[in-house]
Amino acid sequence: MEGTAITAEMLQQLYQTDAQPQAEHAADVQSNMQSNAANAALQWQQMLQQMQMGEEYEGQHQQDAEQINQLTPEQLAQMHEMMNRQQQEVQQNQMDQINNFMTQQEMQMQYRLQQESQDMQDEDQYQDQYDEETQEQLQQQFQQQMQQQMQQHMQQQMQQQMQQQMQQQMMQDQTHQQMMQDQTHQQMMQEQTHQQMMQEQTHQQMMQEQTHQQMMQEQTHQHIMQEQTHQQAHQHPPPLQHAPPAQHAPPAQHAPPAQHAPPAQHAPPVHHSQMHYGQHSHPKPPRPPDPPRQNQNPLTGSLYTPRFYYLLEKRQRLPAWAARQEFLKLMQNNQVLVLVGEPGSGKTTQLPQILLDAGYHVQLGQVRAICCVQPTQLATISAATRICEELEVQVGSFVGHVTRFEDRTSGDSLLRFVTEEALFREALEDPLLERYSVIILDEVQQRTCEMDVLLGILKMVMQRRPELKLLLLSSSEEVRKVQSHFEGAPLLKVPHRTFAVEVLHTQEAERDYLKAAVRTTIQVHTTEPDGDILLFLPHEDEIDLACQMLRKEAVHLPVHLDVRPIYVGLPLMDIQRAFEPAPSRMGAVKSVRKVVVATNVAETSLCIDHIVYVIDTGLVKQRAYNPRTRVEAQIVTPISKTSALQRARLAARTKPGKCFRLYPERAQSEWPPMIQPEIKRSNLTTMVLMLKRLGFDDVVHFDFVDPPSPEALMRALQTLNNLGCIDNNGNITEVGNQASRLPVDPQIAKMLIEGPKHRCSNEALSIAAMLSSLPVWLRPNDAFRAANEAKARFAHMDGDHLTLLNVFHAYKQQIQDGHDAVRFCAGNFISIRAMRHAEVARDSLKVIMESIGLQMVSTDFQDKEYYPNIRRCLVSGFFMQVACLESEKRAAYSMLREGQEVILHPSTSLGHRPEWLVFHELCLSSKLFIKTGTQIKPEWLFDIAPSGYFDAQRINEKCSARAKLDRLLTRRFSQG
Repeated sequence: MEGTAITAEMLQQLYQTDAQPQAEHAADVQSNMQSNAANAALQWQQMLQQMQMGEEYEGQHQQDAEQINQLTPEQLAQMHEMMNRQQQEVQQNQMDQINNFMTQQEMQMQYRLQQESQDMQDEDQYQDQYDEETQEQLQQQFQQQMQQQMQQHMQQQMQQQMQQQMQQQMMQDQTHQQMMQDQTHQQMMQEQTHQQMMQEQTHQQMMQEQTHQQMMQEQTHQHIMQEQTHQQAHQHPPPLQHAPPAQHAPPAQHAPPAQHAPPAQHAPPVHHSQMHYGQHSHPKPPRPPDPPRQNQNPLTGSLYTPRFYYLLEKRQRLPAWAARQEFLKLMQNNQVLVLVGEPGSGKTTQLPQILLDAGYHVQLGQVRAICCVQPTQLATISAATRICEELEVQVGSFVGHVTRFEDRTSGDSLLRFVTEEALFREALEDPLLERYSVIILDEVQQRTCEMDVLLGILKMVMQRRPELKLLLLSSSEEVRKVQSHFEGAPLLKVPHRTFAVEVLHTQEAERDYLKAAVRTTIQVHTTEPDGDILLFLPHEDEIDLACQMLRKEAVHLPVHLDVRPIYVGLPLMDIQRAFEPAPSRMGAVKSVRKVVVATNVAETSLCIDHIVYVIDTGLVKQRAYNPRTRVEAQIVTPISKTSALQRARLAARTKPGKCFRLYPERAQSEWPPMIQPEIKRSNLTTMVLMLKRLGFDDVVHFDFVDPPSPEALMRALQTLNNLGCIDNNGNITEVGNQASRLPVDPQIAKMLIEGPKHRCSNEALSIAAMLSSLPVWLRPNDAFRAANEAKARFAHMDGDHLTLLNVFHAYKQQIQDGHDAVRFCAGNFISIRAMRHAEVARDSLKVIMESIGLQMVSTDFQDKEYYPNIRRCLVSGFFMQVACLESEKRAAYSMLREGQEVILHPSTSLGHRPEWLVFHELCLSSKLFIKTGTQIKPEWLFDIAPSGYFDAQRINEKCSARAKLDRLLTRRFSQG
């Protein structure tokens, strides 16, 4: 490897550099030794020269001695002795010096030789030890240095690559925007051309319809004869002919996208009408489809597109498709069938189509529809849209959906997807539900209040209609109680292959689960392999906030994070985006991971593909109702053990996954096995009114799956009696009949019914639509002050209800003036989704009000009684929700009859603390807050509420309103 070669070369150079000083040191030692030897030789030469000079001196001395022979003997003898002594002394001194010098030189030489030898030995030992011990350290140090340099180099390269990628992404975004603009222009041109073609086709179709009517009569007669023949033979109606097998399909590479699929040429016109529960007219039964030809859609008569075969191949791999033979056998032999299948098994989308193909839409010689009941509006629209795509039909033609304020079906609809509330209200007009041959109740394990009541109603209807089939679908096996409600109902389990799931818990519970969820999502995105993420949060506003936080954090990440929310109330386009794959799976060059932030609706009702990682906060938003205090609120509670298991399984649908639980493992020991049925924790006023409208006078003994508490039933009956919907004998009144036809809460319905009396029907209708809509105000964290200032521009001094009325009037005025409503809402921090929903709701409610004989009147705006009349109308519906001020400092109020203390919410538009308030709802968090309140006058309570309702003895003793109302009543009596 390149890194290893570089390290070896550098280490070799390092070792050579380290050996060079050692060699130089040895050379210096050797040079010193040679220099010392040369100095010693020089000294020896000097000594020899001195000795020679001494000999020459002796010769000269002898010459002098001859000259001195002439001296006397005594002189000679003295001189001779003196000279001898001198000579001896000189010689002796010289010899001593020579001996001393030689001794010193020898000692020095020996010492130097010993020292140099010892140094050489020490140097060799040190070199060996250095070579053995230091090489490894040097190599490690060098590797660390090289790694640091390589890391720095790689970081610089990554930064350069990120900058290049960002520039490329900007260029791609600009190119994409240009392409989108071009596509939009082309689409507009195509739509114009398509409209012209549709007009021509409509004219041709009208001509064909006239010729086709005779053929239809003959075909209907044949269906009736075949039905009679099959009844005699104890067989089912002839199945709808299947499409040709997938292997004969045209090549799939030319399949157009689903959203751009061309409309069916021979499809009947789609009528999108709003739902009018007040009308008694029964729709015309759907006609049977024409006999199909090869490669032809039997519903529309058009040829199948390549995308149909692509989706058909995917459908055939679903577990529900594999179990269709056993499923049809059980449906044939039983009136009720309970089927259990995991999310993603295809039970919601495939089973209705299997029944349609098997001919269950023809019953007793008549063509009837198959009803598919979903627990939420989101699931209803999503399932209907998916089946329309698979069958290649338009929404509202042969497949449609019905929600609270919208009906997108027609007389030819064979598959009708409806909400529980919608089927409930259909039963008001058609008690035996004769338009349906099969009714499918999906997600029965959720045990909603409407679902439990429907189970009791359908059990009685099936006794009157033995031919009616009932299919109960569940995502959990905990449906034993529902199964036992229908004695003898078999249970069919659809096998579904799942992969292993690694479940991870936190050590302790998270204080701020929202921040913990965002942090965990970013960690999973940056550390885990490929796979999409599903994050569960309880509140819709928390989902929006989490999406903002994730998008802000994702800007700094190398891998793009595509954040998509999903919850009830989102537009259909945004809902569909949550099911689309990440861009990387559609051919994009840049890697992208998708994260879906959802409520519990994504547990079972909706199935999202490519999910590998699930982040579970362990929380869910539920309704809670206390019949004693009449307090109903949405609270956040822990999920059940079944829900925790269900969420974890979502990570193992396509391959092994992981579930990150933001709570300790020991917390599950305190959780219930299943969520308590909603009928035991809900306000039953609406349900009891519906049962009274259907003719069930003895609601206490109604055949519930789980009976509600007697106290809740008695409170509901008492509320209806106070509203005038039932009399003292429990019989439904005319007001009750009118209120049951309005798809709103009975208190709002009573306010709408009393609107003409107070000359404010239009204003009451607008307020009712806003109260029934989604949350209106947007409060982003980065623009909190600006949002408050925008809300203050619409605030009314009398309260929140009139503030909502101002918002709706301003929104409609912008539309009438031709201005952009989306820009208006964005600039004032108003939810455009809420306003559009309120607009649709108002139109639907207006039609129903007119159908039941309610006049649409208003007080002149210049009249001083314009706003007082609206406030009186509010009291007529919400007089049971009146509070009196107890503490102005704490903004504390007390409910009159119950004595419950409530606090005025800080977000209210009221700039002061009025003494008397009428409110719409309560919010339970740290305290019990009034969310929507408007000030009223206390004397209105005696004029509008039922006689005796606000008598002093009925007011709670702890409430200061008791003395205030007593004084007011006394003063009114004294004035005559």
